[in-house]
Amino acid sequence: MTDVQKWLSVVGIGEDGLSGLSAIAHSILQNAEVIVGGSRHLAMLPANDKCEKIIWSSPINISVEEILRRRGQSVCVLASGDPMCFGIGVTLRRSIPMTEMIIIPAPSSFSLACARLGWSLTEVETLSLNARPPALLQSVIYPGARLLILSEGKQTPVIVAEILTKRGFSDSKISVLERMGGSQERIIEGTAASWKTTEVADLNTIAVECIADPGVVGLSRLAGLPDDVYHHDGQLTKREVRAITLAALAPVPAQLLWDVGAGCGSIGIEWMRTHARCRAIAIEQNPTRLQYIVDNATALGTPNLQIIHGKVPTALKDLPQPDAIFIGGGATAPGLFEVCWQALRSGGRLVANAVTIESEQKLLQWHNQVGGELMRVAVQRIAPIGGFLGWKPMTPVTQWVVVKSE
Repeated sequence: MTDVQKWLSVVGIGEDGLSGLSAIAHSILQNAEVIVGGSRHLAMLPANDKCEKIIWSSPINISVEEILRRRGQSVCVLASGDPMCFGIGVTLRRSIPMTEMIIIPAPSSFSLACARLGWSLTEVETLSLNARPPALLQSVIYPGARLLILSEGKQTPVIVAEILTKRGFSDSKISVLERMGGSQERIIEGTAASWKTTEVADLNTIAVECIADPGVVGLSRLAGLPDDVYHHDGQLTKREVRAITLAALAPVPAQLLWDVGAGCGSIGIEWMRTHARCRAIAIEQNPTRLQYIVDNATALGTPNLQIIHGKVPTALKDLPQPDAIFIGGGATAPGLFEVCWQALRSGGRLVANAVTIESEQKLLQWHNQVGGELMRVAVQRIAPIGGFLGWKPMTPVTQWVVVKSE
């Protein structure tokens, strides 16, 4: 290799095998001292190839450690399609700097699927269900959506069809694309409601055109989902206040939120729904509410919401540093605000809501201490009064918003 520092090459390979590789990829493979890949990839190599082979292990970090032990040797990793599209290249980059790597992608499954279907890749929702919770699908289902999904195996299309049907998108069109780019390429088509077959290849990509059943309305990714989409015992930040609270928290992709006193989890869930890379930790003491959080996170497409069972502020110990904190419950717990303020990164946002005099006093105390903004949210909803209509006030909420500047 021309650059001695670049000892690791990650080469994308398609169903057409070695014949589809570029000249530079062929050269890298021929000069490799160690070749790493799945059994399917290694079977593509010539029978007389004598260099050392490593087959991916489970868990995969064992193989990553083996690769790291060979630093300085010429190592070539074979990967399906584009290694940086939900692929091994992303995993390796967490441990190895780009100054030591060369990455040569082949067309991704998403690119190949768009080429087969005539879809614009920039206008579809993409996700992987390979070793990931199927509930992730819930967050990208909406009327008119086009989805491209990397499967975990032959059962994944059935799981996708069931989720769509239960969500009220039973007429959605499903296409399963097998072994794209190879001699055995095939497309199987059907609808979510009628999908039954499991006679599909393990290596497949699912394309979905989401069609809502009559009367079914999609859920917005903006804050303020209808209250009735949540399972709760009354400990729910109501829709209007929730929208104002999320606006104050101002989620940014890849940032981490602590949802302290999470109740049914609505703030953390809607924080994560704003972007696939937003992360949240829900901290809740009540065991019954923990199950509400799990159920709501699954139903609303945020199964990766981290849930901590414990009493604040003790339960906050050793959690990763947050970019934002919401205190919705437990505001009067001794030391809570001190722990949260200490943990919050500089430039991070803290938002706290209060409905009792005692918790409101705590907000006023901290406002006097570190500044920020205090406001009161009062919402009235129309309701029957005898044979007439009148305004029914909700419990007013005092909200404190502050950005940590130190």
